[in-house]
This record gives sequence, structure tokens and C-alpha cells, in this order.
Amino acid sequence: MTDHPTEPTTTDSEAEAVRWTTPPTDGGERLDGRSAALVSADRILTGRRGQVEGSLETIGIRTSSLSEVEVTQARTAGQGGAVLLRGRDILAVGTTAELEGHLAELLPDVDPNDVVRVDLPGTTLMPGLIETHDHLPTSGTDVEYPDYGPHEVARLTLNAARAARELLSEGVTSVQSLGARHYVDVALRDAVDAGDLRGPRIIASGPQITTTGGHAHHAGGAADSLDEIRRQVRHHHLMGADTIKAMATGGFMTDGSAPWFAQFTTEELRVLFDEAHRLGRWTAAHAHGTQGIERAVRAGVDYIAHASFVSAAGRSEFDPHLADEMARAGVYVDCTIVADLPGIIAADPTFAPPARQLWEHGVRIVAGHDAGIPASPQRAYVGGLQALDSVGLPRTEVLLAATSRAAVAIGRAGVTGVLAPGFEADLIAVAGDPSQDLAALHDLRLVVARGREFRPDRVEGLAASQAPTEAVGPSATLAEWRERSARAARHPEV
Repeated sequence: MTDHPTEPTTTDSEAEAVRWTTPPTDGGERLDGRSAALVSADRILTGRRGQVEGSLETIGIRTSSLSEVEVTQARTAGQGGAVLLRGRDILAVGTTAELEGHLAELLPDVDPNDVVRVDLPGTTLMPGLIETHDHLPTSGTDVEYPDYGPHEVARLTLNAARAARELLSEGVTSVQSLGARHYVDVALRDAVDAGDLRGPRIIASGPQITTTGGHAHHAGGAADSLDEIRRQVRHHHLMGADTIKAMATGGFMTDGSAPWFAQFTTEELRVLFDEAHRLGRWTAAHAHGTQGIERAVRAGVDYIAHASFVSAAGRSEFDPHLADEMARAGVYVDCTIVADLPGIIAADPTFAPPARQLWEHGVRIVAGHDAGIPASPQRAYVGGLQALDSVGLPRTEVLLAATSRAAVAIGRAGVTGVLAPGFEADLIAVAGDPSQDLAALHDLRLVVARGREFRPDRVEGLAASQAPTEAVGPSATLAEWRERSARAARHPEV
């Protein structure tokens, strides 16, 4: 895999000599991923922290201190924010006046008049959003492992391609796939990298490594001994996976799988993660229950999905000492805060995830939504960020969790997630200021992936669901175990 596929170049003299049967077109894209371009807006959120605690680094105009008239005057004076791109990369970030004044030295071989200019008044430029936990091939299905019969690989691939475009249409320019049968995500990653399909940068994992009959065993990654675990990791490496994911506990979506019980020993997980790291691969663990979280952290995992601390009693029982251990280990965590979660919590408060508590203990929270499983569609990404805000994570932290911190969490530090020289040109423009209101992220005005503009597809809206009147999904699993415990408690001593 490469983040920099070679682009063919054609000189002006060669272009003039070409006799076109079908001339090339730009498809309406203002940024082609090859030329120099200056993109300007009211302000830039760079993806870094600001100098004031709890703030974000902002370049340009701060709407909270200026009237609409003053904003217009400031933009006219070149005080808005701007990003200078060349091809796939960011060359400079600053105010519009600063970059316009230094074009000659920044682009010594380009006539300033030939620089493409895209001006977006009333908007904020920021890094492209990042989904750290996705299941691309099963997107839009009613069950996590649909049966497509003899056309399974083809249908899963088509699902994944559609999901990739839907993510990009929501402003998501990078995604970590954490479970895909037949390594469909690896193939899609390579097609996107080659420019054959449009989609976000894909970090692929292939099938999850689990136990026989364990959570997600349908994906085909079962291993029951240290040798089988090593073989699975090496096979994933051979097939081109970027991230090696282990199912450290059971899950809610697999019958007969208890989310609060660990599936692997600490030794087994250590062998798995050590082997993956030896091969230069990122590691992730699905872990709901405390025992599985603890084992994964002590085995050296990089990323944990869920970390819900769900106990056999059917509720989240936060462990502050384990949270401190997670923080010291530097593990990145997605608490799977999906758009519908506030309604679920309203109906069953015991299922509230400990995102705020983990953050208060110094754990690095990122934006992962288990997207692609039933009831968590790709188009609900921004709703998931708003839900993360609603469960107590400060808005500044939510934006970092969706951009710069998320980039590190998927193993792409220094590549994306920040608007700064040397990073790839993954950026979006939204109407308004998301640091003041996350709803601004719903109003996209520009999507740029690796320097090339993407015109979003039409995406159907998603109505907010009402709080369920009876247990559904994970809550149903919890309710079943609770009822079983209650019945056992009523039985007389004999």
C-alpha cells in the first residue's frame, strides 16, 4: 500500500501534440490533485490545540468577537485563513494576505496567476474527518453477516465501494476498517489508492481474529492456539492488512457470545500483538468487558474498540484503576458513541458508556462508530460526534477525536488529520464554525481528499430515532442475561 501513488505528468508541449478522440474533463472539480491551489475561508481549525487551555488553534477570523460587517472587512483585508496546496500536499497555512504575499517564494516555478483560487466566504476550513472504526462491506445491511450465497465476495465489495463514497460525501477522508470478510477492504484500499475509485484513505484489517465460535467467527479469522494465532497474523500480513484486530471479548452481535467474558488469555494476545508489531502492523482489540480490556492493554495493543466495562450483571461498571493503566499505556479508545445512543441511554441509563470518565483519567478518546453494522450507517457519522458531545466530551475534544488524534489512532500520524505544511491535503470546508456548534459539520461546502476535490453524492437524511420502548440490540442481550440471573436468584436453596 502507498499513500503516494505515482501520478502521470504531461508537459504543455506534449499536451498540445495530443490529438484527442475524447478530451479529458475535470468533472466539475476545482482542485485536481495535481495543480497548485489556494483555498481561502473565514478561518482555519488546524487540528492542533490552541494556546489557551480547552481551545483549538485557529487561523483567521474569530466570529465570536466580530460582527458580520467586521468579518467582511477583515476578509477584504486578507485576514481570513488560507491553505496553499500543490498536488496532494499542503505547502503552507496562514492568513490569505500572508500566503498571497509569499506565493513567489512558495511556488518559484509557478506563475501566481496560474494558481487555482477557491474562496469560500462564511466557512471554516479544517482537516478531513476520520472514522476510526468501520465495517465497509456490510454497510446498509440488516444483519452483520448477510448471506449472499455464491455472489458473496462481489456483493460485499460493492457494498464497501458504496460505503466509501458515502463516507467521503459526509466529509470523512480517512477510515479504519476493523473487520471485513475475504479482505474486501484491502482490495478497496488498493483501488482507491490507485485512483480507480473515489473514497477516503482506507486502513484495512481484513477478518477479525477470534476464537472458534467466538464473536465475529463468521468472518473466517478463528484461531485457538499460539501457533494458529501466529499463522493468522502472518496470513493477514501476507494479504496486505494494515491493522491486525483481535476480538478480546465476546460481542453483542454474535449469538452465544458474551461481551463481558474474555476470549483470549493475556499470553495469547501478547503473541498476537507482538507478531503484528514485528511485521510493522498496527493493532486493535474489540473489548467490552473489564477482563478483556485489561488483557489487551497489558498485552500491548494500540487501539481498543468499545471499552464499555460491561459486566455480567448487564451494566457498565467503570474501573478507574484500569482507566489509569490505559492512559499510561497510551492506548487509543473509541467508545462507539453512535448517533442513536442518547435515546438508548434515556431508556436504559445503565448502558451509558464511560467516555467522559475515561477522558478525565487521561485516556485518548477517538471518534469510532462501528459504522456499517445494523443501525449504525456511515451517514450518521456527524450525528455520532454530536452524541459524543452530549455524553460529556468537550467539543474541542470531540473535534480532536475526529481529526488529528484519530489520525494517530489509525497509524497515520504525520500524514493526515492536521492542516500544516508536509501533511497530505485532506480537508473540508463547512458553513459556520464547528468549534461553536458541531451542527456546522452537516453543511459541507468543500471536500478534498489527497488534494483532489470530491463532489459529494446525494445522501438520504437520517431521522433521529425515538427512545426504544423495549430492549433492542445490545440492550436485548443484556436484558436476557439479567432475566436469567433474576430467575436463578428466585430458585429455592435445595
